[in-house]
Amino acid sequence: MTSFRYERFASDGAARLGRLHTAHGAIDTPAFMPVGTAATVKAMQPESVAATGAQIVLGNTYHLMLRPGAERIDRLGGLHRFMNWSGPILTDSGGFQVMSLAKLRKLDENGVTFQSHHDGSSHHLSPERSMEIQRLLGADITMAFDECTPFPATPAQAAESMRLSMRWAVRSKTAFVERPGHGLFGIVQGGIYPDLRAESAQALIEIGFDGYAVGGLAVGEGQEAMFATLDSTVPLLPEDRPRYLMGVGRPSDIVGAVLRGIDMFDCVMPTRSGRTAQAFTRRGTVNLRNARHQDDPRPLEEGCGCPACRSYSRAYLHHLIRSEEILGPMLLTWHNIQAYQDLMRDLRAAIGEGRVAAFAAEAAAREALGDIPPL
Repeated sequence: MTSFRYERFASDGAARLGRLHTAHGAIDTPAFMPVGTAATVKAMQPESVAATGAQIVLGNTYHLMLRPGAERIDRLGGLHRFMNWSGPILTDSGGFQVMSLAKLRKLDENGVTFQSHHDGSSHHLSPERSMEIQRLLGADITMAFDECTPFPATPAQAAESMRLSMRWAVRSKTAFVERPGHGLFGIVQGGIYPDLRAESAQALIEIGFDGYAVGGLAVGEGQEAMFATLDSTVPLLPEDRPRYLMGVGRPSDIVGAVLRGIDMFDCVMPTRSGRTAQAFTRRGTVNLRNARHQDDPRPLEEGCGCPACRSYSRAYLHHLIRSEEILGPMLLTWHNIQAYQDLMRDLRAAIGEGRVAAFAAEAAAREALGDIPPL
C-alpha cells in the first residue's frame, strides 16, 4: 500500500518543488485544488477537471454530512466512487461552513450544535464526528476540526479561538483512524498576530500531523496582512511536511504564497468567477459581459489549450453570457481552472529551474498591462 509522504525535489528561496504521495495517487506541488464542495466541481465533469491537469479536488464535511449524508456515501462506495473521481481528495473539516452558513449555532468545548441552512434540522459537529465523517467519505487528506477565527478579532478573541482549535486538534488526532496513504493535517490559527500564530504552530508540531495548514486568512485582512502573517508563520512549520494555505486565492495571492513556502491551495474563485462571466488570463481578469467583446473574433487567451479558447471567440462567449446559456459558465469555468493549473505548472517549472523570483516579477508586470486592447 502507498504510504502518505511528502518529498521535496528542489527549493528556490523559500519556494518548494515537491510531490505528495497518497492512497489515490501523487500530487505535484505547488498544487491548486479545484473546489468540489458538494461532490462536484460546479459546471465540470470529473474528466474535464482532470484534463486541466488538476490532480486533487476538495470536498466538504459540512455540506456532504447534510446532503446526501456521509453514511449514505460510504454505503455507495465512498466519495471517490460516488463522484467518479479516481485521484486524491482533501476534505475540509466543516468548521468554517458551520460558522458562516448555519442558521443558528451554539459553540462550546465539545463542538458545535447548529441548524442546517437547508431545512433547519439540528446537527452536532465535534472533532470526533468530523473525523468519522471524513473517514466515511474516504478522504485521502483529512483536516482537523477547528474554529475559523473571524476577522477582525482582538488579540484576546483570537487567542481564545485559537486555543480552542488546538484542544480540538488533540481530539482530532486521537480520533483519526490511521490508514495507508491517508493523512491528517493540523490547522494553524491565531488571526494576524504573530505570537498567537507561533503558539499555534508549536502546539500542532507537538501533537504531530502529516501536514500543516494555515487557516483564518483570506477573510478580509488584505494581501499585505496575509503575506506578513505567512512571513512570520511558514518558517515555523516542519520542512518535511506539506504546507497548505486554505481558501486562497487570486493568482497574485498564490504566487506570493509560493514564494513564502506554501505548497497547496484551494479557492472557489475560479469556478465562482466562471459562473459570473469573469475569466482569469495572464493579463488579468476579463469580464465577458462587457459589450467590447460582442464583435471580437479573437480567442479569450491566445495559446490557452482549454475548449473556450481553442474553439470559440470572445464574441461567442459574450453571446452565451448575455443570452444566459448554460454553456457560457461551463466554458469559462473550464478556462479558469485551466488557467490556475497552468499557473501551478509554470511555478513548478520556475522553481525547478531556479528562476521563481523572475517568474513572479514577469507575471506581475504582465497582469499590470490589463486585457488586450479592443478591436
